[in-house]
Amino acid sequence: MAMKRILLKLSGEALAGKAKTGFDEPTVTAVAMQVKEIVDSGIQAAVLIGGGNFWRGRTSETIDRTKADQIGMLATVMNCIYVSEIFRHVGMDTEIFTPFQCAAFTELFSKDKAAAALNAGKVVFFAGGIGHPYFSTDMGTVLRAVEIEADMILAARAVDGVYDSDPKLNPNAKKYSTIPIREVVEKQLGIMDLAAAVLCMENKMPMTIFGLNEEGSIIRAAQGSSSGTVITVTE
Repeated sequence: MAMKRILLKLSGEALAGKAKTGFDEPTVTAVAMQVKEIVDSGIQAAVLIGGGNFWRGRTSETIDRTKADQIGMLATVMNCIYVSEIFRHVGMDTEIFTPFQCAAFTELFSKDKAAAALNAGKVVFFAGGIGHPYFSTDMGTVLRAVEIEADMILAARAVDGVYDSDPKLNPNAKKYSTIPIREVVEKQLGIMDLAAAVLCMENKMPMTIFGLNEEGSIIRAAQGSSSGTVITVTE
């Protein structure tokens, strides 16, 4: 399938490199160069980034869940501002959208504004999740992909695909080349939260999950030749 518009989901932890926190500029620059090649080929690109390189609120037992999730939303805003600037440095035009007001930092999200920015050749960043607690960046990823009518979600992670068991614990774990979204939901495989998987299934939004650290992996995923796992939506 020739893709015209993709949503790239980046792991916050993956952008931190070996330090596991903050930003690793060479890693982010390498991502930016791949996205530039995709955009230069005529594919429109949106980006959503997790906040795990700064905050993982679900691990805290001392902070109210709502407040913890709000901190996580702000972590994703910081990530998008930083990564957006690296994208600009390598020659792309960008715009950041949030579902809540961030003064002069971002634009308030609307489907029409985001689509207009994409059509103008900008790389669009979606920060702040969906603006409410109890929803993960998985849900934000699927929701925004559906709203902007993306052809596919490209999910760049530390693990290079979907396995039948944890490859860190089981050296004989089998990686799927393709797997139906219905099976992901029915088996609750844990590759994304269940609510996001159901939204993906109901709206027939395909996804490719692949390893960020493999050279050229984002470009290959956008070209439909990833060595990761393609989550299909056809019956």
